[in-house]
Amino acid sequence: MESKINEDGFQNPFVFKTDWKNAFEDEDFVKIFSSDILENYIINKRWYGGKASTLKYIEVVDFFKITSKKNTYFGVLLEVNFKEAFYQHYFMPIAFMAQEELDTNTIIAPVKMNGQDGFLVDALHQEDFRKLLFDKIVNSPTEKSDSKVKFHKGEKMEEKEYKSSKFMGVEQSNTSIIFNGTLVLKIFRRIYISTNPDYEISRFLTERMDFPSSPAYTGSIGVALSEGNITLGMMQELVPNQGDAWQFMLEEVDRIFDNLKTKKIKINKLPDIELFKRLKINEVPHEIIDWAGLSIFIRIQTLATRTAEMHIALGSDIHDTAFTPTTYNGDYTVWLKNRLTYQFQNRLNILENNLHKLDGLALELANQFLDNKKDIRKLFLDFDWTKMKSERIRIHGDYHLGQVLVNGDDFYILDFEGEPESTIRDRKVKQPPLKDVAGMFRSFHYSIYATIFNNKDKYPFEQKELFQAGEILFKYFVGVFIQTYTEVAQAGNLNIGYRKEIDFLLKYCILEKAVYELGYELNSRPRWAVIPLTGISSIMEFNKTV
Repeated sequence: MESKINEDGFQNPFVFKTDWKNAFEDEDFVKIFSSDILENYIINKRWYGGKASTLKYIEVVDFFKITSKKNTYFGVLLEVNFKEAFYQHYFMPIAFMAQEELDTNTIIAPVKMNGQDGFLVDALHQEDFRKLLFDKIVNSPTEKSDSKVKFHKGEKMEEKEYKSSKFMGVEQSNTSIIFNGTLVLKIFRRIYISTNPDYEISRFLTERMDFPSSPAYTGSIGVALSEGNITLGMMQELVPNQGDAWQFMLEEVDRIFDNLKTKKIKINKLPDIELFKRLKINEVPHEIIDWAGLSIFIRIQTLATRTAEMHIALGSDIHDTAFTPTTYNGDYTVWLKNRLTYQFQNRLNILENNLHKLDGLALELANQFLDNKKDIRKLFLDFDWTKMKSERIRIHGDYHLGQVLVNGDDFYILDFEGEPESTIRDRKVKQPPLKDVAGMFRSFHYSIYATIFNNKDKYPFEQKELFQAGEILFKYFVGVFIQTYTEVAQAGNLNIGYRKEIDFLLKYCILEKAVYELGYELNSRPRWAVIPLTGISSIMEFNKTV
C-alpha cells in the first residue's frame, strides 16, 4: 500500500501500554489522543466548524464500544473548547487497524498498542465498520434495549442485507454514505445534546404524515445519555435526482440572460411590477414569457406547491406537541426581537469594519444601509404579535435552492437541520412558514446575481443593465411562487394569515435573511455583498410604498 496520508506528518508511532479494547479506559491514552493526536488532526477536517476560532483543548466526554466479528470500534464524543469561551461537541468513530487491514490511506496517527503496530483511523473509512452500522440498523430490536447506543429501523426500511457502501460526494459538515445504491446514512459530525431536527422532522414527515416529496426516513443511530439524547446518524432512501435546484436555476437564469441578446430584448422596455404582486402564469406579460420562457414559471409553480405541501404536513398534527401549530405570543416576540437586534448589531459592526473593501454599487448600498440603520432596527422592533392572526409551525429553517433536489419535472426537499448559526433550541422554535418562503426568495435573488457575476464577459450588456433585468425577473419569480403557494397552503387549511399579514411577514423575514447573509458575504467574498444589500434596499423601498 502507498504511503499513508496524515495531515500532521507524525513520523514515529505513539506508544501506549494498553491494548486497543481498553484504550478509552486508559488515562494516558485518552490524554495523548485528545491533545497531541487529535488537536492536529481535527482542525484540517471539512466538518470541523471551529476554524474561525482558537482551539484551547479537546476533551473526550463520553464513548461507547461497538464490535463486529473481526474488530472493536469506539464511538467517541468530543468537547472542543475555544479560547473565545465557548465549546462545540463532535462525534468521531475510531478504529485501530494493522497496516494490511487498512481500507484507506488517510490516517489519524501511527500508534503501537501494547506492542502491536497499527494506525488510528476514522472508522467510517473501514468497510467492516460501515457494514456493522448497516446491520445494526436493519436488525435493530423492536423492544427497548439497555444499551447506551440506540439503533432504530424505520417503517419504510426494505433492505435486508448489506451489499456495498461508498462515500457520497465530498465530505461537508456531515459525512454521507451510500448503501446498496438505495440508502444514504448521514453521520452528524457536529452533535448536540438534543435530538437533531433533521432526524426529528424527517421521521415525522415519513412515518406520521407519509409526505412523498422528501427522502423517506429508514433508520437512525443515537446515544442515550443522562443529559439527553444525541442523534449521531440518520438513514434515508436515496432518491433519483438530476442534481440540486441551485444548479438547475443557475442554468435556467443563464439561458434567460442569453435570450436578452439572441432575442434582441430591450431591458428598459420590460414591464416591471411591484414586489409580492401575485401572478397566475396566464397573467405574466407576454414580453416576460417571450424573454424567460414558460417552462421556468411552471417549475416555480411546482416548487411553490411542494413547499406549501411541506408546510401543510408540518402544521397538521394535533397529537405531537413538537408539531402542533401555535399562535403568536409575547414570549415568542421577545425571543425574536432579542435575536434579531443582536444579529443586526453584529452585521453593522462587520459592515463598518469592512467598508474599505467595497466599491461602486455595493459601497453606495452599504452607505444607504448605514444611513437607514434606525429604520431597519425599528422595522425589526415593530413586530406586534397581537395583530398576528396566522399560526406558527415547525419549519425547514434553512430553506434554499441547494436544499432541493430536481427529479424530472418535480422536486424533493431535504436537510431539515436548520440554520447553521442558530442554537439547537432556536432551530426547534415554531416560526411563520413564510420564513421558509422568504429563504427561497433570497435564493432566487442569489441565483440571478451569481449568474451575472460568474458570466460577466458573456452577456453584451453593462452590469447595471443586467442588475435591472435581474430585479425584474426576480419579481416575476416571486409573484408566480407566492400566488401558487398561497392558494395551495390555504386550500390545505394552513393558517398563513390574510394578504396584509402575509406581505408583512414576507418583508420581515426577507429583511432578516438578507441581514443574516450580509455577515457571510462581507467575511468571505465582499464583492458579493451587493446581493444582500440590494435585497435590503428593495425591502426598505417596498416598506415606503405600503
